[in-house]
Amino acid sequence: MTAESSREFDVIVIGAGAVGENVADRVVRGGLTAVIIETELVGGECSYWACIPSKALLRPGTVLHAAQGVPGASEAVTGVVDAQAALKHRDWFTNHWQDDGQVEWLNSAGIELIRGRGRVTGPREVQVDGLDGNSYALKAHHAVVVATGSTPTIPDIDGLADVPFWTTRGATSAKEVPRRFIVLGGGVAGVELAQAFARLGSDVALIARGRLLSTYPEEAASLVLAGLRADGIDVRLHTDVDRVEKNDDGSVTVTLDGKTLTADKILVASGRHPALANLGLENVGVEARNDRSLRVTTDSTGLVEGAASDGTSGLWLYAAGDAAGKALLTHQGKYEARATGDAIVARATGKLHGAPRPWSPLAQTANEHAIPSVVFTDPEVASVGPSLEQALLRGRNVTGVELPINVSGSQLHSPDYKGWAQIVVDEDRQVIIGATFVGPGVAELLHSATIAIVGEVPLDRLWHAVPSYPTISEVWLRLLEKYGL
Repeated sequence: MTAESSREFDVIVIGAGAVGENVADRVVRGGLTAVIIETELVGGECSYWACIPSKALLRPGTVLHAAQGVPGASEAVTGVVDAQAALKHRDWFTNHWQDDGQVEWLNSAGIELIRGRGRVTGPREVQVDGLDGNSYALKAHHAVVVATGSTPTIPDIDGLADVPFWTTRGATSAKEVPRRFIVLGGGVAGVELAQAFARLGSDVALIARGRLLSTYPEEAASLVLAGLRADGIDVRLHTDVDRVEKNDDGSVTVTLDGKTLTADKILVASGRHPALANLGLENVGVEARNDRSLRVTTDSTGLVEGAASDGTSGLWLYAAGDAAGKALLTHQGKYEARATGDAIVARATGKLHGAPRPWSPLAQTANEHAIPSVVFTDPEVASVGPSLEQALLRGRNVTGVELPINVSGSQLHSPDYKGWAQIVVDEDRQVIIGATFVGPGVAELLHSATIAIVGEVPLDRLWHAVPSYPTISEVWLRLLEKYGL
């Protein structure tokens, strides 16, 4: 590589995914200069290999299944999902894995892009090995932000390293639908992609070491399990994989409990961890072990604890999104990015000293109270805040209210609609702190629950939020009635 003279910016952002883009956008809006360093596509994992393509693959099957459950529509619907048309739509939705539009947006926003690998070499200093063959020595006046996302966690299974398996990237960018498909993992990515490929035509088996969706209530997991099995998926729970091996014809055999399953493709969906390796964090005193448990500790603005000072201030190294390791969700990462970017500007302009007050625009307070998440299976699972079990384990004085979703709106959606709802009430403050909904179409119920929790709406006031008839939102009325209002 050829050397290039040092360049200076107010803020250096490592990672041009949705989180990095939002951090850079906020600091530029605040009057600072910013550069983003990225070795892959601008837009990141969500745009090209996660949220967007996976939902594009799920949507055709969900729509077809919904139509098949409604009299009048079911008689008009024939055939199955057209897999090739679905893959073509997925390609369009990901812009054919081209980031021209994202790069154009960076340019229009006044954010500079350097394609390459960034490494922290000292306080406020980043060295970039550019993909153009040049080496860039960068200096930040105010902040360096690590927004490198996360990477798949690969389990230690005998023979797995010698088998050409898919991670979520391989599955969401697949060019064809495998005839036989094995999914290792019962988390969100595992269940979503198992159902997507089953409805695209694969013969799918899903193997999970525990139960499905272990961070969600069991009632939610049970309804999803029923949905997967209704699609013909061979779901094996509480099952360990003993060995994986490649066959001469290119197929893969998985051995479990003395039995074998064979597939044309295998997906390893065993979770993700922050992508912090090889970033040079040890050069500035941040202890980050070089393994799958790599972690940093951040405050409510994303400031990394333990970063060395350059002699003027230790307030310069930040992490946001999956890299911070708090909530590995795109929307929550973007929320963190907005707070982090605004906090950097506030500190740079002398408007923030110390920690911001909770719930201010500079603090990531929702991470502690209201992280919304959706599992886009059929049925969907939508959740925010703790479940009843989680709240009780935290020692909260709570009451859980649960019931099947059986209102006029759900019956209108489908005569055989099956759903479940739970709210968690803080008895000391008489507010809702958690909610979970399961059933077709419940993702659109989630924001109302998030608003109720973030706004700390008292139950006696929430009672006056009248749900429209006939919608699935009527379940709110039934939950409050069951509570005793």
